Amino acid sequence: MSEQLNTMEIREILDYLPHRHPFVLVDRVLDYTPGESLTALKNVSYNEPFFPGHFPSMPVMPGVLILEALAQASAILAFKSYGKEEDSLYLFAGIDNARFKQPVVPGDSLQLEVTFKKERRGIGFYAARALVNGKVVCSADLMCAKREM
Repeated sequence: MSEQLNTMEIREILDYLPHRHPFVLVDRVLDYTPGESLTALKNVSYNEPFFPGHFPSMPVMPGVLILEALAQASAILAFKSYGKEEDSLYLFAGIDNARFKQPVVPGDSLQLEVTFKKERRGIGFYAARALVNGKVVCSADLMCAKREM
């Protein structure tokens, strides 16, 4: 018997993230375990609004947007771990050890993996990595802070 996955489609993701088009960078949550980890997906399309300027002759997803996608995945994990309160959100609080291994281009499916490491003084610490076809394209240590709106 197979184990049931905890998935989320875009409608539920929008209930957790304050972002809206064109800045929602998580298309689907493939699985999560509250307090532990989350795996999500961002399908990278040639129609993304940043590709005409980055770069017209060789479209590459900006590294800061890969990191933002990982931060959004971390925020979803935080909400799923600690509950969603009305008028609260999680903000990207910091980043350490960011590394980029290869470009992300149109047509790629960006798998986002975040793992909860610890919480200190209201700030969650996460190990994050983005993969394309099973290869790590970006890794970083992220910090996410809960704030009331």
